[in-house]
Amino acid sequence: MKQLITLTALIFSLLFSNAQTKEQDSLAIQLAFQKQDSAKVDTSIQLIKSFYFSNDYKKALLYIDQSERLSSSLEYHKATAEIKYYKALIYTQKDDYYNALDYYKSSLRIFTKLNDSLGIAKVNNSIGLIEIKRGNYNKGLRYSLSAIDIFENKNLRHELSVAYNNLSEAYFNTNQVDKALEFNLKALDVRKQLRDSAGIISSTKNIAKLYSMRKEHRKAIEYYNIVLTYLDENDIANRGDILPCLGEEYLQFNDYTNATTYLLEGLKINRTIDNKEGILKSLNNIAQLNLQQKKVKLAEYQLNEAFTITKTVDNDALLLKNYKLRVALDSMKGNYKSAFNSQRAYHTLKNKIEKENATPIIFEDDEPLEVKIDTTDTKTPIENNQSTVNNKEYKTLKYITYGLAGLTVLLFLIMVSLWVSKKSKNAVIKSLKDKNKQYKLQNDSILEQTTHLEEMNQVKDRLFSIVSHDLKDSITSVKAFLDLLKEDSISQEEFDQLIPELSENADNAAALLLNLLNWSKSQMQNLEPKPELFNIQDVFREKMNLIEKKVEQKRIIMLDESIKDFAYADRSMIEIVIQNLLANAVKFSRVGDVITVSNRDKNGNILICIEDTGVGISEENQKKLFKNGGFTTRGTNAEKGTGLGLSICKELVELNHGNIWVESEENLGSKFFIELPKAKPIS
Repeated sequence: MKQLITLTALIFSLLFSNAQTKEQDSLAIQLAFQKQDSAKVDTSIQLIKSFYFSNDYKKALLYIDQSERLSSSLEYHKATAEIKYYKALIYTQKDDYYNALDYYKSSLRIFTKLNDSLGIAKVNNSIGLIEIKRGNYNKGLRYSLSAIDIFENKNLRHELSVAYNNLSEAYFNTNQVDKALEFNLKALDVRKQLRDSAGIISSTKNIAKLYSMRKEHRKAIEYYNIVLTYLDENDIANRGDILPCLGEEYLQFNDYTNATTYLLEGLKINRTIDNKEGILKSLNNIAQLNLQQKKVKLAEYQLNEAFTITKTVDNDALLLKNYKLRVALDSMKGNYKSAFNSQRAYHTLKNKIEKENATPIIFEDDEPLEVKIDTTDTKTPIENNQSTVNNKEYKTLKYITYGLAGLTVLLFLIMVSLWVSKKSKNAVIKSLKDKNKQYKLQNDSILEQTTHLEEMNQVKDRLFSIVSHDLKDSITSVKAFLDLLKEDSISQEEFDQLIPELSENADNAAALLLNLLNWSKSQMQNLEPKPELFNIQDVFREKMNLIEKKVEQKRIIMLDESIKDFAYADRSMIEIVIQNLLANAVKFSRVGDVITVSNRDKNGNILICIEDTGVGISEENQKKLFKNGGFTTRGTNAEKGTGLGLSICKELVELNHGNIWVESEENLGSKFFIELPKAKPIS
C-alpha cells in the first residue's frame, strides 16, 4: 500500500512539474510578444513568481532585473514594489540577509506611499522571518504580528502559514510557551488546508514538544504518534528525532514496555544514520529508564557514552539532562563527592542557559511600517480666520482658567489636611490593633498550653489503663510459676517445660517497662533530640544482630539491601524506632517469611523501609497503629505486645523532623517507612 502511495505521489510530482514548466514556457512566449507597457510587467511578475516557487532563483533574478528597469521607466510603482519584494525573498533563501533587508525596505517604502496594506503586510511578515532567524525574536514578533490581521481578513493561507510559523518560533524562543502552542495549532490548521505535508510534520512535532514542556504528556504522546502516521518508511531522519522523544514521554508514566520499544528503535535508527544528537538523546533517555528500574551499571555505561558524545554535539539541553541523571546515578551508588561535582556542573550550565534565554540578541531598533492614511481636513485661510478666538473670548477664558487654578489649590490643601488627619487616626488604630494582636497571641499561647496539659493528662490515664492490665498479667504469671516451685507443687520436669513461657512473660514485662520509660520521658520531660550525622547502615546491622536469635527460632529469612547513606537525627531515638519495627516484623512473620531492610534517597531526604511478608494489617487496624491509646494483637507464635511501641516510634520520628507511615495488605505483609532529613532542617 505504501509503495502505491509513494508511486502516486511521484507521478503527481512529475505531472505538477511538467504543468509548471508548461506554464513558464507559455508565460515566456507571451512576454516575448508583448509591448513595453504595464501588461508586460504584470506577465513578467507572474513568471518571476513561478520561477521563485519552483526554486529556480537564477532565472527569477534574470527576469527581475529586466522587469525592474521597465517598471521604473513606466513609473509603475506597485509593480516595482512587488519586484523588489521577490528579489528580497530570493536573497532570504540564499541567507543573504543584508541584501534581503535592503530590498524589503525599498519595497516597503513604495507600498507605504501607495497605502497598499496587503503589500505592507507581506513585507513586514518576511522581515519578521529574517529577524527571527537572526535571533532577534521580539523584533520578529512585532513585524509578524503587524501582518496577521490583514492575512486573516483576506484568507491568504500561504502567507498565514508562514506568519503563524514565524510567530510560534518567536514566542517559543522568548519562553512564551502558551502563545507558541496557540500559533503552532493555527499553523497546523492552515497547512492541512494547503496539504503541505512537510509543514504539517513540522507543526505537529512542535505541538508535541510544547505539550511536553507544559507537562501534558498524554497530549504530547498523541501528537508524536500523529507525526509518525505522516512519515513514510524512508524518512528515517524524522523517525530518529521523534522516537526518543516518544519514549521519554512514556517514561513519565513509568510505562517501561512502550518506553523501551521506542527508545531502542530510536537508538538503532540514529546509530544507522550517525545522528550524534539523536544518539545522545536516546542514550540519555535509556539511562533514565534503567535508573528507574535500578539497573545502575547499565545506566552508568550509557551515561558515560552519552557524555562522550556531548563533546561533539553543541546542545546544552541534552548535556544538562546528562548532568542531572549523573547526580541520580552517583547518589544511588553512594558516591556523594561525584554527585556533588555533577550537581555543581548542572547548576552552572542551567544558569548559563537561563541567562542566554533571558537576553535575546538585538541588532536594530526600527519598527514595522504600517499604512498611514492622512485623514486630516485641509482648511482654507478664510476658514482658519473664522475659527480664530477673538480677544474678548480669550480674556474670559483666561479668568476662568485662573479661577479653576485657585479652586484646584484650595481642594489640594483640603485633601492634604484630610490625609494628615486620616494618617494620625490610622496610627492610633494600628497601635490598638497591634496591642489586640499581642493579647490574642498571649491568650492563644495560654490556651495551647492548657490544651497540651489536658492532652498529657488524658494520655497518662490511657497509659496507666494499658500498663496496669498488661504488666499485671505478666508479673502475676511469673509469680504463679515461682509459687508453684516454692511449694513443690510441680516436678522439676514440669517446671523445665514451663521455663520458655516464664521467660517470654519476663521478656514482655521488660519490653513494656522499656517502652513505658522511653515514652513517658518524651511526654513528661520534654525530651529534646540531639541530632548528629550517622550512617543508617550501621544502625541496621546492630539491631539485626539483636534479633538474630528470634529470627533463627522462627526460621525467618533476613535480607539487608541497605546502602551507605546518612541521616541527620538523634541516633539513640532512631535506634529505638528501628528496634521496635524489626521486633514487630519478627513478631508477625511466619516460618519461611522474609524481612527486608533498605534505604534510598527521596527528594533530598533518606527513606528507610522495613518490609516483611508476614500476616499483614487490615485497613481498620492500620488506622489505630500510631494513636496514643495503644493497639496490639498477638504474634504468629501467640507473642504478646505492649501496644505502645508504634506510638513511641511516631513521637520519636516526629521529634527529629521526620515522618513514619505504613503500607500493608492482609496475608501479604507490611512495609513501614521512615523519612528523615539528611541535613539540618532550615527553620
